[in-house]
Amino acid sequence: MTKGIEGKVVLITGGSSGIGAETARLLAERGAKVAIAARRKDRLDEVVADIAANGGTARSYALDVTDKSAVQSVVAAIIADFGRLDVLINNAGLMPIRPMAEVNTDEWDQMIDVNLKGTLYGIAAALPGFLEQGSGHIINLSSVAGIKVFAPGGTVYSGTKFAVSAISEGLRHEVGEKVRVTSIEPGAVESDLKFTTSGTAAETVLDFYKQAIPTASVARAIAFAVEQPDDVDINAIVIRPTAQEF
Repeated sequence: MTKGIEGKVVLITGGSSGIGAETARLLAERGAKVAIAARRKDRLDEVVADIAANGGTARSYALDVTDKSAVQSVVAAIIADFGRLDVLINNAGLMPIRPMAEVNTDEWDQMIDVNLKGTLYGIAAALPGFLEQGSGHIINLSSVAGIKVFAPGGTVYSGTKFAVSAISEGLRHEVGEKVRVTSIEPGAVESDLKFTTSGTAAETVLDFYKQAIPTASVARAIAFAVEQPDDVDINAIVIRPTAQEF
């Protein structure tokens, strides 16, 4: 079903590593034109070089998803560079795990800004164009922690991911006749996300991630959603290691 991917212009936030980078490689391999955006431009350029070396098409864009105007500008630049945008993958995220009793409001703010507001800013930048062209696909990276509260320690993280799942479903209700909406809800995946936890909880998180599945597993799930015919909307995919109880 590569025909469902070939030629599509895809923006992936958080595309410098992990799920974002692996998804960019896979979609480019299947014929998509990939735009990857993140703060680490040097890492983005490495991914673009890998894709180009394998015959794919990709461009990199420096982006902080917490900057609303910057997200708008990047989407506009992609449309100028590629002529259109077909798929937005809101992948950028943070997961600092810490008991709420430690009251680390800085980390709470960061998760709300990146995981939640960053997703909303992406939607705000891409949705008007999708509605105008009468097609588009928004894929939001939620988590199994967005369907079951990850506590103790992940309460605020779960709160942001529950919100992403809810926004995905609400958006589907509102614009589903023109725009497809998918919520991807992974469990433990081998990526840099686990390193966003610091302090006393870091060892616990790293231990939990010993059962992690590779990022390629999630990339294939995303590709499955993208490659479907226009009249098929994969609304949610939960993917976790077989060994993961949570």
